[in-house]
Formats: sequence, structure tokens, C-alpha cells
Amino acid sequence: MVLLVHHTVSPFCRKARIILSEKKMLFVLKEEEPWRLSADIQKINPSGQLPVLIFDGNAISGDYAVSEYLEELGKEPFLLPTDPLKRAEVRGLCSWFDNKFYHEVFRYIVGEKVIKRFENGQAPNSKILKAGQNNLNFHLEYLDWLAEKSNYLCGDMMSLADISAAAQLSVIDYLGDIYWDNYKNARLWYSKMKSRPSFKDVLKDTIRGITPSKNYRNLDF
Repeated sequence: MVLLVHHTVSPFCRKARIILSEKKMLFVLKEEEPWRLSADIQKINPSGQLPVLIFDGNAISGDYAVSEYLEELGKEPFLLPTDPLKRAEVRGLCSWFDNKFYHEVFRYIVGEKVIKRFENGQAPNSKILKAGQNNLNFHLEYLDWLAEKSNYLCGDMMSLADISAAAQLSVIDYLGDIYWDNYKNARLWYSKMKSRPSFKDVLKDTIRGITPSKNYRNLDF
């Protein structure tokens, strides 16, 4: 049995779930709050980072290790190109969204609206939210430019770059902070990602006490 320890709000956990679903691997979910991890998970992964993939008594922790491991299993569809330069391009975009986007946008918007609320009951800081929204516009312009060039972010085939980006954006889209009408190429790309069977369960996610935006589950938005 494959067990994925995750949390609904974590984009890295969503990324792992999408990869597992794309590769048609059966798995079971166990939810943990990142700000209040159980002693068992802290023992497995002292860094306290999710996701954690557990199988046959083995555990792999963290976004990068999990996504690379799943790709190296050799199960189709392959999410990294065979050409070394294209693989580097995909990994570069993964880094952009998993690191730069996460720290400049996700932590500002989702951190204030969701994580802060559940972690310590504090209200969001409007200045931080505004900074996150400004940063989001910059990143969406870049995403729109990427989506204009080809069907997916690194060519005509979906890759880990697309999954990394969509996983981050999906949580912010849930909160209704993305004005897609301003980014038509990015909107078309995200519509394709949302329409994939691997995204089906992600779109069923709910965040306690927060109603999803009207277009969150709408594939034709």
C-alpha cells in the first residue's frame, strides 16, 4: 500500500497527489496539519515538511524527493523530457513555482488567509495580502507569456513544470484571488490542467470554514 501524508492546503502535497494520479498509482491519503504534526510524522521527517510518501516500510519526505522518486520509478506518463536541456528547463520552472512563487505569493496570500487563521487564530494582515497580490500579478504575467508559446509550459507535452505551477495556483484560485480575465493564455492553460482526470480529486478539496470561489470547480471558466 502507498500512503501519502498530506494536507489539503499544501501545494506540494497537491503536486504529489496529481503525479500519483497521472501515473495511475493507487494510494491512500492521511491528513496532517503542518503546524501541528503528530509525533510519528515528526519522527519520520524531523524537518516537519509534507508530503511524506510511505510504502513497504519505507518513507520519502519532501516535495523534491517525492516527485523525483515517482518519476524515477519509470511509470508512464513520463513527466520529464528525455533531452537533457529540456529536462533542465522543466526543473528550472519547477524551482520557479516551488520556491520563488511559493515564497513571493503563496506564503503571503494563503499564509495570511488560511494558515495564520488555523495556526494561531490571527486575522490576516492587509499589507502582506496586498504585497502578495502585487507579486501574483507579476507571476501571472510570466505564466501568461509561457502559456502563449506552446500547449504547455515547456512544450506540447505536460510536464512536472505544469503540475508544480497548477498545484500552487489551485489553492489561490480556491480563495478567489486570481482574476483570470486579465491573463487569457494562462487561463486556457489552467483550464486544460483542471480538465485532466488527475485534477478531479483536488477540485473536491475543501478548506474548513472557507467557501471555494465560484469558478474553482468550473472547468469552463
